[in-house]
Amino acid sequence: MPIRSIVNPSGPYSSTCGYCSPPGERTADRSSRHTASLSALRLSCGVYQKMIDRGWRRSGTFCYKPDMRTTCCPQYTIRLDTTEFKASRSQRKLVNRWNRFVIAGHASEYLNSDSDGNASKRKRTKDSSFSLCDSIHASEKGFIGETTTTLHAFETTIEPSSFTEEKYALFRKYQMNIHNDSSTPSGFERFLVESPLLEEPITYAPGAPSHLPRSYGSYHQLYRLDGKLVAVGVIDILPHCVSSVYFFYDDTWEEFSLGKLSALREISLVCEMRNASVPGMDFLYMGFYVHSCQKMRYKAQYSPSYLADPETYDWYPISHCLPLLDKYKYASFNRPNNSRSDPSYDGQEMTAISQPDLDEILMVSRVTERQILTQPITTSLYWDDKESRDSIMTYIDGMGLDTAKEIVIVL
Repeated sequence: MPIRSIVNPSGPYSSTCGYCSPPGERTADRSSRHTASLSALRLSCGVYQKMIDRGWRRSGTFCYKPDMRTTCCPQYTIRLDTTEFKASRSQRKLVNRWNRFVIAGHASEYLNSDSDGNASKRKRTKDSSFSLCDSIHASEKGFIGETTTTLHAFETTIEPSSFTEEKYALFRKYQMNIHNDSSTPSGFERFLVESPLLEEPITYAPGAPSHLPRSYGSYHQLYRLDGKLVAVGVIDILPHCVSSVYFFYDDTWEEFSLGKLSALREISLVCEMRNASVPGMDFLYMGFYVHSCQKMRYKAQYSPSYLADPETYDWYPISHCLPLLDKYKYASFNRPNNSRSDPSYDGQEMTAISQPDLDEILMVSRVTERQILTQPITTSLYWDDKESRDSIMTYIDGMGLDTAKEIVIVL
């Protein structure tokens, strides 16, 4: 069987935090703590799906798992069940408002327009029902009729993640205007372009819409208005979800809440893929929910959302979780008695692993022109070094034994 996933574990680490600091700044001390981390040379999409279900997250090719008990701002994996999603009144208004703008423009635009009047008439049309998948494309090039007149041209496309000067220029403007932060081309590429995920074909039913992605992997969803790039959604498409990585936009259009619109468009993407018979495509993963950071609480507005318990990795409705999060800094939803008000912790016992199971954890021993040769990690010289052994055991505990067996380590 070919080796699909190869990683270089780097053990626990700490960094400064951007959640509990002013915009554009980070904490002075390294208060954001992580129980495990790794650099991924390559990952199958199935393995990465299992990783995010255990609280991992990627930034480029670097993957990390927050130490929930000791970090300053606990980060809970959050996912939305799109099979039960119903757009709220405010969410429907956002979509309809954007569609009206694309079709008819602002009031001053359609009053002064030389169009035949279809745009202004369409603006006043009110649907008796709301379908997210229909409404999200209602003003979009490629979905509206060729004879339909619109004041603006709006188009979205999905392409494998890649670097272009156009994307970087938009990201640089976003970082400066929204986050008061600088950027570099290499930093942008490292953060939002590079990905360890291997492209794997998606099996659709015959006749699936052509705008849907054909492979699992990492993508950029491009938003263009009148030909100009106005937003980019960075997403991973995995066996059971669309995972939101990042979103950046031109703040010229901030009044339309493009970030919220992008979440609704990603929900629609999940639904459209499921409707095209992709099995198990049910969820939108929205990254981390950080209750201690007010600006991150908006994710709870998409319902029904669930948080992963940091100890058992079972999923709990966010309505069940919020009372505990209001009371404790660290909360276990499955084991409430383990919740704590302070971040201090005297250590956690790792799950005991038998010798036969450890022998199934493989590492790269040699690379030839034709193949990668492996050996049990327990037979390597690294295993004899206590510091290396402890780091590997921390990695296995964070990954989970079954998933760790699917990955080959390189040291």
